Amino acid sequence: MDDIDRFLKEDLGESGDITSDALFDNEKAKANIISKEKCVIAGLEELKTIFNKTGAIAKLNVKDGNIVNKQQNVAEIKGSIKSILKGERLALNFISRMSGIATETKYLVDLCKKINPNIQIAATRKTTPGFRKYEKKAVVLGGGESHRYGLYDVVLVKDNHIKYMGSFEKTIDKVVNKTSNKIIEVEVENKNDALIAVRKKIDVIMLDNFNPKDAEKTVKEIREINEKILIEISGGINRDNITKYAKFADRISLGYITQSIRAINFSLDII
Repeated sequence: MDDIDRFLKEDLGESGDITSDALFDNEKAKANIISKEKCVIAGLEELKTIFNKTGAIAKLNVKDGNIVNKQQNVAEIKGSIKSILKGERLALNFISRMSGIATETKYLVDLCKKINPNIQIAATRKTTPGFRKYEKKAVVLGGGESHRYGLYDVVLVKDNHIKYMGSFEKTIDKVVNKTSNKIIEVEVENKNDALIAVRKKIDVIMLDNFNPKDAEKTVKEIREINEKILIEISGGINRDNITKYAKFADRISLGYITQSIRAINFSLDII
């Protein structure tokens, strides 16, 4: 059983769509998926899989990552009326949430690349349990990057690691000595720790919750020591302040683009 099977099971339970079963037999139907606003669309491949599993056929009129306009017909669904209604809500949930993430990501990417063409806009692990791969995929479709997927693929030393170890420098030394073939990133909360970290054998420094002025000064001093180290900015970044960091950061990571994004409105209209 894959993700979509589980999601369908959540909606259908053991009894299935009892309303449609009471009303219909095997009548055939057609439906259109309509975008109610301009957006970067995402989740169409998942939508197609959902309807395939319910016994309907989805014809996609656009591709994931395309910009679609308000009232645009993005997909056409054919099959029994019951097969269409079984997949309706799950399919709309997928494209609504994923398109919201992709659209906001593209907005931020376009905004920042006007200032710094090399900037990377990244997701974090602040995702919906069980839906992370789709939310991260939506970020990529919007022009961003996934960043680390979980605790297993990148070493990221954070505040609670350091608090428990009792020493910032000791923490970094130990993780460097015990790690091989993995990217090592260190989160810092002040300039002094940043300057200690840059002299260690790490790949990425994350400046966490720095105001723009202090961040820019710290980045300048870091680059005087090691101009090749990747510098990430995170913590409290949003639409209003992101451009203040874009000119000097290599990467900006934001939790809200996957955690608290507004969904895009779509509808499924039976013809």
